[in-house]
Amino acid sequence: MLAAIDGVGADRRRGGFSRHVFDDAERQLREWFVEQAELRGLQVTTDRNANIWAWWGEPGDDAVVTGSHLDSVPGGGAFDGPLGVVSALSAVDLLQEKGFRPRRPLAVVVFAEEEGGRFGVPCLGSRLLAGTIDADRARALRDPSGVTFAEAMSAAGADPSRVGRDEEALRRIGQFVELHVEQGRGLIDLDRPIAVASSILSHGRWRFRFSGQGNHAGATLLADRRDPMLPAAELVVAARRAAGSVADGRATVGRLVPTPGGTNVIASTVDVWLDARSPQDAGTRSMVADLTGAARELAAAEGCEVEVVEESYGDTVHFDPAFRDQLSGLLDGAPVLATGAGHDAGVLAAEVPTAMLFVRNPTGISHAPEEHAEDDDCTEGAHALARVLEHLDH
Repeated sequence: MLAAIDGVGADRRRGGFSRHVFDDAERQLREWFVEQAELRGLQVTTDRNANIWAWWGEPGDDAVVTGSHLDSVPGGGAFDGPLGVVSALSAVDLLQEKGFRPRRPLAVVVFAEEEGGRFGVPCLGSRLLAGTIDADRARALRDPSGVTFAEAMSAAGADPSRVGRDEEALRRIGQFVELHVEQGRGLIDLDRPIAVASSILSHGRWRFRFSGQGNHAGATLLADRRDPMLPAAELVVAARRAAGSVADGRATVGRLVPTPGGTNVIASTVDVWLDARSPQDAGTRSMVADLTGAARELAAAEGCEVEVVEESYGDTVHFDPAFRDQLSGLLDGAPVLATGAGHDAGVLAAEVPTAMLFVRNPTGISHAPEEHAEDDDCTEGAHALARVLEHLDH
């Protein structure tokens, strides 16, 4: 079924796919999902936060819910997000083919802006649903072109005045299971196709804005410069060192934007985005505190200033142990693995019993075009998800 959307959002410059909330590619995928859900007799609704729900039977409380997202990082792989949505639809097919009829409400959900690729905050749809991000802040988020989230919602026909914690939608989720391609090498090393998640690393995003003096690259002597690119570049190196000082720490600079961005221009400002993660909140916070101190020293040495803003943060998530073990046993002793990647399931874990299934990625690569899952493993994942949904209905 992934083949049906293979050309949508293909990124010719970066490779892979670029699909961001409310852009043309993501809207095509939303339309595709609605069409596929209705072909299966599912009742489709969209909540106040732009998340799409496809219900098997009447919507109601204590529902069994599965799903994932359809958006991507810039130049991302084909499986991160869409595999969970396609597997959910395939699981419905498998259950319908065997004549199963759910006694509890059952829904497939597509969350909006999980990657944060357009507006900078990951899991935005589920964060809004759970009320873990302020609605006014969300409406004011801007994409790289300056379009606000509220403006993008309005252009897509949604009402931004209604975004925020959705008590009705939360009440309807009895249990949530998200299937996802594995973003790592755990299943390769174990030679197993399916795993159950145990936890998610604490993680967040911080923007460091270094401000100096824009000037001419040829006419400005080195001694006269206040070049924000120097402390920005040194921060990139410092981030790698900081991660090495924390057990299982990860610190990444994947985006750096100088303004005005001319080849023969000393930048006036440089924005650096830091992604920091570790198994414990204290480790992540320690890395960021150390890097914030280092950034201030580096900026001062060049006669610059720096502003640090936390754009998003999620503490360590431990999925419900009883639910986790129940699914592992149901799936023939599937291994239990931690993950360094954030997910909508991690946001919902504070509100409802939540679990995740991983499908083997033979490349071990994710957030890049080389991300992959074999057809046989995808099929096994859909069958595993169908077993889980049927079991939870009892």
